[in-house]
Amino acid sequence: MTYRLLDICSFRKSKVAVDTLNNCNYISTENMLPNKVGITEASSLPAVSLTQEYRKGDVLVSNIRPYFKKIWQATFDGGCSNDVMVFVANEDVDKCFLYYVLANDDFFAYAMATSKGTKMPRGDKASVMQYEVPRYDIDTQKRISSVLRNIDEKIEINKAINNNLAA
Repeated sequence: MTYRLLDICSFRKSKVAVDTLNNCNYISTENMLPNKVGITEASSLPAVSLTQEYRKGDVLVSNIRPYFKKIWQATFDGGCSNDVMVFVANEDVDKCFLYYVLANDDFFAYAMATSKGTKMPRGDKASVMQYEVPRYDIDTQKRISSVLRNIDEKIEINKAINNNLAA
């Protein structure tokens, strides 16, 4: 049994004043890292007064060139480019489960298959929301995301150890 993505989340629509942001809490497709690595500090802020808002726990996905697999689950509040899709989990959905659904390679393949444009393909928001998601109750979602989060944390520890050994 499955849901469609639109059954478990929505896009954040609210805006935030750019003058309240800095290079650490502004996210654009440029400072999102490929292959699900996360984010880095922005080089500049946009020259507009308002931009898209995101909140801690939201899932940010670059809407340009989905094949780069740029995704990050917000660990703080901030603002982002309009080229970043901000997914907000519904109340009955585990935020981490939503992240792992969207971080799945199948999601990025689907986003590419339904994207528009050839040189700089953009994910089609309406099509993205039709993506099929496994249907689990909230307790099962939390168990799944907990196991996956533990694995991710162990991978990060191993990377830090390897970097330390290389130095």
